[in-house]
Amino acid sequence: MDILLTLSVLLVAFVVAGWSCARSYFEKGRLRGMEEATREIVRGVSSHCELEGQIPECVEKALKQAKAVSGRSPKASRGVCDPYHAQLWIVGDAIGDACWRKGHAAGIRRKAPAEGKIRVDFSLNELLQLSWLAHLGFQYMMPNYRGFEIHRFGGEEDAREGAIAIGKIEGAIPAKMRPFTDLGVQLKNRQKLINDWWQRVPDRLTA
Repeated sequence: MDILLTLSVLLVAFVVAGWSCARSYFEKGRLRGMEEATREIVRGVSSHCELEGQIPECVEKALKQAKAVSGRSPKASRGVCDPYHAQLWIVGDAIGDACWRKGHAAGIRRKAPAEGKIRVDFSLNELLQLSWLAHLGFQYMMPNYRGFEIHRFGGEEDAREGAIAIGKIEGAIPAKMRPFTDLGVQLKNRQKLINDWWQRVPDRLTA
């Protein structure tokens, strides 16, 4: 009877030890698998988030924290999130943020004008105004132009929009390279022409 009891106790102890070893082996393998998967993910997306050949600081910091958590091998209680899982979420967030920042910076550089160029934003109406003004200006600058083509603004608002469009071009010219000394004087002169024609004689709508 004592022998049977001893054998039973030994068998139970053996089963418990085997189960404990198997569970420990499983947890270590699972942890190593997650670590390897994390390294592969970082390696795969490194070309999308690296800045000047270096992994961003936020990603590197998150990886170090994940490695520190895995080294402690914490045991998550039932119903509680695994700390390593939580740290992986932080790593993923850091990688996503780094990729977004790199893409955003690339987008800004792509939209920026080429070196030595100046970019000015115009509405469709402003472009139409400038096309007419440039066309008429070119004709009257030519010494052999003898035409009688006439184009007038349709009203005060039309004239002010044309003045604003011209002002945008003049404002984009570097101050040292402007053919006039004071931008404000240019704007005031155009506004004076508009005011003298439309505001002093309200009933006058067109030239």
